Amino acid sequence: MKKEIHPTYFPEAKVTCACGSAFTVGSTRENIKIEICSACHPFFTGEAGKVLDVAGRVERFKARQSKAVAKPKKAPAKAK
Repeated sequence: MKKEIHPTYFPEAKVTCACGSAFTVGSTRENIKIEICSACHPFFTGEAGKVLDVAGRVERFKARQSKAVAKPKKAPAKAK
């Protein structure tokens, strides 16, 4: 390996999440700030009920689903 070309490795780099959780990892950066971690991510916490609604898409989807369930299916017409 060549000398002086590799970044400094910090074996105890501190990672801080926006939720306030903090943990240590090995990294080339001494302090790392993240927006979401396993302590606050819905997949890991089980709070999958939170859905980010963009432009009313969720409401439109739920309306289509309710119409599909409420509408009874027609019986096929008999051929003579």
